[in-house]
Amino acid sequence: MTDRTRDPESLRSHQWYGTEGLRSFSHRARTRQLGYLPEEHLGKPVIAVLNTWSDINPCHVHLRDRAQAVKRGVWQAGGFPLEFPVSTLSETFQKPTPMLYRNMLAMETEELLRSYPVDGAVLLGGCDKSTPALLMGAASVDLPAVFVPAGPMLPGHWRDEVLGSGTDMWKYWDDRRAGLIGDAELAELENGLARSPGTCMTMGTASTLTAAAEALGVTMPGASSVPAVDSGHDRMAAASGRRIVALVHRELKLSAILTRAAYEDAVATVLALGGSTNAVIHLIAMAGRSQVPLTLDDFDRIARTVPVLANLRPGGQYLMEDFHFAGGLPAFLAQLEDVLHLDRPTVAHDSLREQLAGARVHNREVIRPRSRPLAQEGGVAVLRGNLCPDGAVIKHIAAEPRLLRHTGPAVVFDDYRTMQRTINDPSLGITADTVLVLRNAGPKGGPGMPEYGMLPIPDHLLKEGVRDMVRISDARMSGTSYGTCVLHVAPESYVGGPLALVRTGDAVTLDVAARSLRLEVSDEELARRRAAWTPPPAKYERGYGALYSEQITQADTGCDFAFLSRPGEVPDPYAG
Repeated sequence: MTDRTRDPESLRSHQWYGTEGLRSFSHRARTRQLGYLPEEHLGKPVIAVLNTWSDINPCHVHLRDRAQAVKRGVWQAGGFPLEFPVSTLSETFQKPTPMLYRNMLAMETEELLRSYPVDGAVLLGGCDKSTPALLMGAASVDLPAVFVPAGPMLPGHWRDEVLGSGTDMWKYWDDRRAGLIGDAELAELENGLARSPGTCMTMGTASTLTAAAEALGVTMPGASSVPAVDSGHDRMAAASGRRIVALVHRELKLSAILTRAAYEDAVATVLALGGSTNAVIHLIAMAGRSQVPLTLDDFDRIARTVPVLANLRPGGQYLMEDFHFAGGLPAFLAQLEDVLHLDRPTVAHDSLREQLAGARVHNREVIRPRSRPLAQEGGVAVLRGNLCPDGAVIKHIAAEPRLLRHTGPAVVFDDYRTMQRTINDPSLGITADTVLVLRNAGPKGGPGMPEYGMLPIPDHLLKEGVRDMVRISDARMSGTSYGTCVLHVAPESYVGGPLALVRTGDAVTLDVAARSLRLEVSDEELARRRAAWTPPPAKYERGYGALYSEQITQADTGCDFAFLSRPGEVPDPYAG
């Protein structure tokens, strides 16, 4: 990229600082109040550093320091950085789910960037919902922007085993329920499962979405896998600060990066990584903010063109640090060049082709060659049928192969609390062939579509050695989860989707090869049940929850707010 320097009067921030009126005088005076000299900011690109740091977000607890590195880079490049604290979405602690608040952070991002004297932005995030939220908001404003991923935490350790957060949590919790380990082992696991700041070090939702951001072209090359506590992470943050100043001078807006081609490449990346099913919802929502149509059919079409090449948990063996030192995403994408759009720009290079030049794989067990994939097709399949007329998804590479075509009787739970309380009730007659069905866990019913989709297997079956069953819900599941879990059933049961009509004992057929999910009940019987169905009462009577319930769209269209996802102009504020 050949960089240039813009005329200061052409900067967006000039409207606040550079005119002759009373308002500009006031803005300059208040900036002196902040302690800045005129030569520190006047005529320079103003860069917003949006920081999702929080004391209660372990994925982001180091971002206070990384923001300083970003600002260092901005200063070095001749810009003027201003740090903005924004909502922190902690997958670990926020209830009922941070998915309820993804769109709130997207709104906050959009309105902060629009209403302040900002020429460009660096976005710091990484925990599952923060990546799409920040990029959705920034795309709606369409300023130059660079995303700084929080980075994965260090590998976990317990005795002689290397642990993956989330994935091994589920595994050992089931071991305890099966009587294979006790409280002493569990206490040791608490101390070894998550050893440092950073996001989950498996190919969970966080790593999937930051990899998608890098594939989209909005990060520095290789940024998505740099471990959170590695000194290289600090250097990447500083480089991002330098880069955003150059992007402002080049007037390279996000819309030039976030094209249809970029979103297709991000989908291919997610599928070839064997990434989280949550990426389906988030990428559709992100594309919608870029006015790029992206559908479930695009995911299914692209899935059939890419193999799974990343040998990463939960579908594989290794962790994100192994992936980083195997070459990271540049080396990974270099294995997929035949399916990528190589001539599109990124924030760091004039073309993705240039960005990937010279990338090499250093460990062929972690990043597999095309001749030896983990799976011949992408890791997520889209299902259709009378149980999910608008679609559902399954991460089939994390399922037991014997269950990928299965018919069994349903046992239905109307809500998650009831399921928790009764899953071990012998009177339910649950066997290994049973299909567990959870409803009222979707966008409106959850509320917020919590990660309930990996329904627990009853204790008596765990003790018999059963570790997977077919499970169906309108919920999501953690990207670190595994099993034969059909998710995102749309429309959700809470709004009268077919999942609301399933009864315990009904036969359900899953056929992943045929991309089919069917309730083996006649259309006439379903019509009778539908006529008898009554809508449940609203979850919220006021507040943000009421706005959410009124505006949230269904999973197949990205769970954005209708008033945010629709096209339309929003004027820049008058600053004078």
